[in-house]
Amino acid sequence: ALLYHKIKLPPYYQPWMDIAQHVTELIYSHTLRSHILKMPLLNTRFLESHRELRLAHLALSVMTMGYVWQEGENDTVKILPRNLAVPYWKVSQRLGLPPILTHADAVLANWKKRDPHGPFDIENLELLVTLPGGDSVRGFFMVTLLVELAAVPAIKSIPLVINGVQCGDAETVTSALEEISQAMEGMTDALKLMHAYVKPDVFYGIIRIYLSGWKDNSSMPAGLVYEGIQAEPMEYSGGSAAQSSLLHCFDELLGVKHEDNCAFLTRMRNYMPSSHKHLIQDISLQPSLRGFVQQEASELLTAAFQLCVTKLMALRSYHINVVSCFITVPAARARQLRRQGNSSQQETVSRAPTALEETGTGGSGIMSFLKTVRDRTRDVSLPLDNRAMQKRNDRTR
Repeated sequence: ALLYHKIKLPPYYQPWMDIAQHVTELIYSHTLRSHILKMPLLNTRFLESHRELRLAHLALSVMTMGYVWQEGENDTVKILPRNLAVPYWKVSQRLGLPPILTHADAVLANWKKRDPHGPFDIENLELLVTLPGGDSVRGFFMVTLLVELAAVPAIKSIPLVINGVQCGDAETVTSALEEISQAMEGMTDALKLMHAYVKPDVFYGIIRIYLSGWKDNSSMPAGLVYEGIQAEPMEYSGGSAAQSSLLHCFDELLGVKHEDNCAFLTRMRNYMPSSHKHLIQDISLQPSLRGFVQQEASELLTAAFQLCVTKLMALRSYHINVVSCFITVPAARARQLRRQGNSSQQETVSRAPTALEETGTGGSGIMSFLKTVRDRTRDVSLPLDNRAMQKRNDRTR
């Protein structure tokens, strides 16, 4: 992971950081838009390193989300002002990222250790910039970061699997797949922390709108004009777990095909850093792992492959559980309040935008999408007898 807390933008860009680090307070005082309109138009040529560009993209992203959604879904804007839109576009072009807040911004580039020598755990992590939602927004981004961290052994093992397949080394492939399945289990365990650190009503009623985009969103059906870039409005999807490269890598490795949701998932790759997108593409071009497992007909290898499929399905099933808790149930409560004619702000869920009730912030029909993706994972399962599973369990004890 990039250590963004060890770098700062050159002093020339302090006007950006002065606003980006106070976005939440400025939203609550309804003054963020006026502060941004007074901001100088800065040249991006003094941003030199990759880390500076990523930090600049993060700062410009949170300012943009706050500017668009400051007054909620009923008072959005049609134009992002030139002094924000032009540098944001230029930084985005240099990074190969879209000009909207992405998973790569809010999660991967938005953390620092409170104690630089302390552990990489949630109590020792904090955000570089934040959005409305208090402790829950911190919890949401930090837990997601810990899911990414838990996946590191799996990502490191993927080249071992690929090389093992190319060399016909079933033992190496088996060992690497066992490492991957353990990492997947660790990802699920990390995701379980969401319940401890994020309040569902705060996530649904406050946080979600600031992760929303201007594509497939009825609150902004025409998209957003980036002033100084082009006169026509542009559409970009909001944040989505599908923008994480992790599950894309696992799907390509295991041979999971998502024909039903191919267009959406492929589009989400354009919201990833270029290196992540290239890794997914490289994995997709390799010889079939599943075909190799079938050809070898090794009980241990088949068991290791099947365990990866099982653990990936378990991760996706648990994600469905989280979405139900943090979106489906609060959405039902918000609808109930509306039917009762209760517009009180006493219940946080009642503040939620109606445009997102049935969709993810990335624009997908969320529950049907997640269940279909999980079911497609099951499709790559290989038949396994009890003896093979027992041997695999004996080997990993």
